[in-house]
Formats: sequence, C-alpha cells, structure tokens
Amino acid sequence: MATAEPPSTIIIPNNTEIGNGNTADAIDKQTSVQPQKLEWKPRFVDIGINLTDPVYNGIYFDKPRHEDDLSAVVQRAIDIGCEKLIVTGSDLEHSETAVKLAEKYPNTCYATIGIHPCNAQSLTPETFISLKTLAEKSMEDNIAVAFGEIGLDYDRLELCPKETQLTAFSQQLSLAVDLQLPLFLHSRAAHADFLSLLSEHVDRLPKRGVVHSFTGSLEEMRELVARGWHIGVNGCSMKTEENCAVVKEIPLDRLHLETDGPWCEIRPSHTSSAILGKMREDLGFAPKLSGKGKGKGGKSGEEEEDTSMGWGGWKSVKKEKWVEGVVVKGRNESCFIGRVAWAVAGIKGVSVKDVAEAAWRNSVHMFGLGIDL
Repeated sequence: MATAEPPSTIIIPNNTEIGNGNTADAIDKQTSVQPQKLEWKPRFVDIGINLTDPVYNGIYFDKPRHEDDLSAVVQRAIDIGCEKLIVTGSDLEHSETAVKLAEKYPNTCYATIGIHPCNAQSLTPETFISLKTLAEKSMEDNIAVAFGEIGLDYDRLELCPKETQLTAFSQQLSLAVDLQLPLFLHSRAAHADFLSLLSEHVDRLPKRGVVHSFTGSLEEMRELVARGWHIGVNGCSMKTEENCAVVKEIPLDRLHLETDGPWCEIRPSHTSSAILGKMREDLGFAPKLSGKGKGKGGKSGEEEEDTSMGWGGWKSVKKEKWVEGVVVKGRNESCFIGRVAWAVAGIKGVSVKDVAEAAWRNSVHMFGLGIDL
C-alpha cells in the first residue's frame, strides 16, 4: 500500500468558546485565520486500540463477514503517521492476544495487560497468577508497556457487580505496584471510589498512568491531573458541549490521543463533529467524517473518507461489501486518530501540531516506547 504524504500546510485555529449552551454560536465566534506552512510530519501514538476484537479479523457477532484485514489496519495507521499502537488487554485471553500482536508487529504494536472492570468476575486466584506471569515476561522485551485496562465502571453494573469490581481493582493495583508499569485506567460514574483506591497506592506508583477515554466532569479531570494522572481523549470524550469544555482545559502536558477502536469514533451527532465541520468551512483544511464521491476503486455514490488532511483517503463501505483496501463503515481504527487531534485543536484553539506533538511526547515518555524525544 502506498504511503500517504503528510500535509504541507497546517491550520492553526483561533480560540473557540465551548460549553456555553450554544455550540453553533460558539463556533461562529472563531475569527478568520491564515494558513501557516510548517515543516512537520505528523506522528501519533494511539494509546488505546482494541485490535484483539474479532471485527479486525472480519468477524462480527460471531459471524464471518469478510477476510481478516488486521495487517491492513496496522498499515493504514503507519501510513498516516500513527507509528505506535498500544493494544488494549481487557482480560487474560485478550491480554495474551495483545502480547502476540505486539510480537507480530514489533516496534509498532505494544500491549497492555489487565482485566477490565466489566470482566472483573474472571479474576480468580489462578488468573491473577497467570496475569502476573504474562506481565513480567512481556515487560522484559518492552512488549507490555502498561498495566490495564483496569478500573471501575458503575454505568454497566449489569455486567459486573460493584463489589466484584472494587475487589478486582484493588487486587490489580497491588499487582501494579509490584510490576511498576504505568497504568491504563478506566473510570465510568465511579470517580469517588476510583480516586479513593488510587490514592491508597499512588505513593508506590511513581509512573502514574492515563485515565483513558475520559468522559468525566471538569472537576474530576482537574482532581486527577492535580494528583499526577494523565488524560486520554477519543471521540467519546467529545460528544457533548460539556465534554468539550473539559477537553479544552486538559493541560497539553497531560494529554494523550486514542481511538479506542473499533468503538468511540467521532460521529456526526457529536459536538466535535460540528467543530470539525466549521473548521473545514472556514479554513478549508480539516477532516470531515465522510462524503459522497468516487472512492479508490469504487463506484460513484459510495462513501469515501475525506482526504482534506492529506492523510488517508480510503473508501468506506459496509462490512458486507468489504474488499481489500477499504475501511469498514462504523469500525473505528487507528488511521482516524488525526480526526481526534484536529477536534482537540479546534476545541483548545491551538495548532494541530501543538496537540499532536504534545500527545506524542507524553505517550512516548510515559510508556517508554524507545524513541528519542
């Protein structure tokens, strides 16, 4: 697959007022700006990509729909400058698969190891030992770079009771102290308990970690940052005006970018989508979600991913119409991380380069990805 050329022009948007209850008016308050030509090759770390999900092998709800295209997914990420992908482990089996993927794609893919709060019932004494053994072995070759995804999720107690989650989180935090890996954390509607358990171990976790896919309040974000934690942002972090008001205040030196694919894409109903649309209209250089046109090798009228960033330009089709070289509609992947960077830039009123480079430095440093900064 040919490598996409990076854009030669980077747009620096002005400040956007977000969270005042009228997104359209807020976006319209942006003043016009002039494009600035920068010598810059985009580079990203996707700190959370669920490549262990079977949709990347062409399997949806246990039914095969198309050929395995995982290698193409990884290559598309590389083509747009997403040089590092951290594959999320959500239970022992998926953690083992994440390690295998990191071994298959060395120096591109890395693994997290841990048990997601919604899978906390699976943390038996035997599983705990296996998890510890897997982490210790994988750390030696810099394959496992974080411990997680661990935390609390009170939005989905139907999947796992609160007490089971609390016990599993506490046990895994104790293991994290032994491993001394940075944490890859999950928190949903559980901030008080989440922070309380973290506080019991924080003095023995000098590397801290990232609260990924953050959707909490401004006060919660500030409290986490004040205690040394970093914040991960994806499409789900920018759904509403309130979400975007939080993202606007995340310090650049604590920001990380992620897709959380195959989920958490930026959707047309999201506030961030309106921001991207306004940037495109005013500046002529920001990504839209999709459009109608003739895709690569496709027919007129089929959906085509926008090429205005100079990154990508893949036709998007339903899974039933998959052919080699296309992306699957509704299946998020790392090649779309530039949209997250652009949305954050629009929300914060800074250049996309500032956002991408800050997140790159933060992620490379925190997870020890073996690159000179």
